[in-house]
Amino acid sequence: MDKNEEVLDRFNGITISWVLMIIQQSSRTISLYSSDLERRCYKLTFHERDRENITKEYLKHVLKEGKEIKVRNRQRMLYTNNQKENSMHDKVWSRVVFEHPATFETLAMDTKKKEEIINDLVSFTKRKEYYLKIGKAWKRGYLLCGPAGTGKSTMIAAMANLLNYDVYDVELTSVRDNTELRKLLINTSSKSIVVIEDIDCSLNLTGHRNKEKENDQILKYAKEDSKTKVTLSGLLNFIDGLWSSCVGERIIVFTTNHVDKLDPALIRRGRMDMHIELSYCKFEAFKVLAKNFLDIDSHDFFGTIDKLMEETNITPADVSEYLMLKTTENVTSCLERLIQVLETAKEDAMLQSQKEAEEKKTLTKEQI
Repeated sequence: MDKNEEVLDRFNGITISWVLMIIQQSSRTISLYSSDLERRCYKLTFHERDRENITKEYLKHVLKEGKEIKVRNRQRMLYTNNQKENSMHDKVWSRVVFEHPATFETLAMDTKKKEEIINDLVSFTKRKEYYLKIGKAWKRGYLLCGPAGTGKSTMIAAMANLLNYDVYDVELTSVRDNTELRKLLINTSSKSIVVIEDIDCSLNLTGHRNKEKENDQILKYAKEDSKTKVTLSGLLNFIDGLWSSCVGERIIVFTTNHVDKLDPALIRRGRMDMHIELSYCKFEAFKVLAKNFLDIDSHDFFGTIDKLMEETNITPADVSEYLMLKTTENVTSCLERLIQVLETAKEDAMLQSQKEAEEKKTLTKEQI
């Protein structure tokens, strides 16, 4: 806005005038920049009868809208926790620009399941007053489980892109103790996704607690000589303890390949509110991948692929690899290659099944 420029606004039938004022300030010091001697402000004009409406409702509305616009226009970031010896100026997080292209539209999974997740995420962002009413921190937990290559990391990227949230990727093996874990939490921002990937691999969470220390199980790292440690109670407090309410709107995501290895207290409802199982690639997911990689909605080979996928287990990551066009290939050759892989996988599964049946039969005879 230029000096003395006026902008009119309407709110609940009230007309409000905003005028940019630039006031020159006297100073005994000499400045190279004239802006140092200027004070910029807005003059707000409205009718006297609307004073209460303006001060109690309109100004709150302006501040709220301003914050939302700032969030929408911000550049989203991907954060990771610093190791102490590498941290700069005691910053607990280092960051890069988040530019992952994944969206729910390009995510290979069942359409109904996808819509359910989207609706849950969008509903969460609109329920601030509800969470305040029921006395709960404004946060939601998601557990993503399934074999490697089924799209857990891609799901997280799609969540961030849908909600326009920053992502905080917590590397637990770099965390010294519960105090440092809590410090990481309070240094995250609102409107963010806090992620702990492959939690069953990062720490020894077998689901079996030491009876003598049932509420304070030590989560040992892979290196037994490591002096760093985090307790189960510390991790639980990280998720939904008193400190979990200090940040604001936030999503917490755990990923695992082996959900049975995790302590039940860690993944119960209320901590991990929604359990999302990402499984092997089926025909609905394949069609999304075919559209992404080959730009096709149908093909004569689709019927064959549909039948084979019902009889075999193959991850979306593997299907994606076979659908990537090489310079000398066309759509038909890619699909033929995928069919060949599926047929081989089907034969291997049948042979394995026969082998297991024979071993079981032999074991039964020996017992008799």
